[in-house]
Amino acid sequence: MVLRHAAADGCGQERDSLRDGVFGRNGQRLLVLVTRPIWAVFLVAAVAVTATGLFALSATGVFDEAQSGQAPTSSLPTTKPAGPTTTTTVAAPTTSATSAPAATPGQRTSVSAPVQSPVGRTRYVFPVGGCRGDASESHHDYPASDIFAKAGCRFVSPVDGWVDEVTRVDGWDGTTNVGRDRGGLSVSVVGVDGVRYYGSHLSAIAGGIRPGLIVRAGQTLGLTGKTGSARGTPPHLHFGISWPTSPGKWWIRRGAVPPQAFLASWLGGGQLSPVSSVARVRRAYGVDRGCRSYC
Repeated sequence: MVLRHAAADGCGQERDSLRDGVFGRNGQRLLVLVTRPIWAVFLVAAVAVTATGLFALSATGVFDEAQSGQAPTSSLPTTKPAGPTTTTTVAAPTTSATSAPAATPGQRTSVSAPVQSPVGRTRYVFPVGGCRGDASESHHDYPASDIFAKAGCRFVSPVDGWVDEVTRVDGWDGTTNVGRDRGGLSVSVVGVDGVRYYGSHLSAIAGGIRPGLIVRAGQTLGLTGKTGSARGTPPHLHFGISWPTSPGKWWIRRGAVPPQAFLASWLGGGQLSPVSSVARVRRAYGVDRGCRSYC
């Protein structure tokens, strides 16, 4: 409450019924009427506001930081809270014939491929094991090699991979000489390098070998012989290199890339890879519309 007062009492002094807050202007005085109880209320309110502000600053860490010169400490836990975790277990590929997925003759089993070895780490071995094998330098009508060896030598997987197709029945007839039957007993393997390897004219196929079975380089797939169109020739392993196809495309499976340089390397312990050659020949081959030669 503001009062404007220009008069003085008989002693020439203002009345003292008003206290404090005196302002002078042009011979007049402006007095603010403030009693002791009101001052007390203002004082309590000021203290309360100050205390509240300090508490708020302290709660946010700002006040503590200003006082201590250190960054505010986080109230989050330093370790991950305990709780249920999910563990993914990857089973190792099986090489056991008894645990391989069952497949009916003529069908191809779909399986997950094993993880491919790093580039340059794929291991190659010569496909005839335990015996001497002499690979032909050429082959009639299409790229392949006849590896001559006595009957009963081991035909082994030249690389880590999985079984692609298996022929357990020798259906070749010399009077008809149907192309799909010329190989007699045969096994093909798709390697971890993405290349397909084929061996035929076998006298027997190893027990448990079936489409989808994971195999390792050097693992026995069958025994050399003279089934199919090799009945009238010395025993040998017909060996072909190609790219994977859908089942039954025997004109590709029998051989599409000359294997001689690779066989010579593996026989001497080398590791020459056919990957680039297969890719190049496949591009040049173009669209597959069926058998093109010696059908």
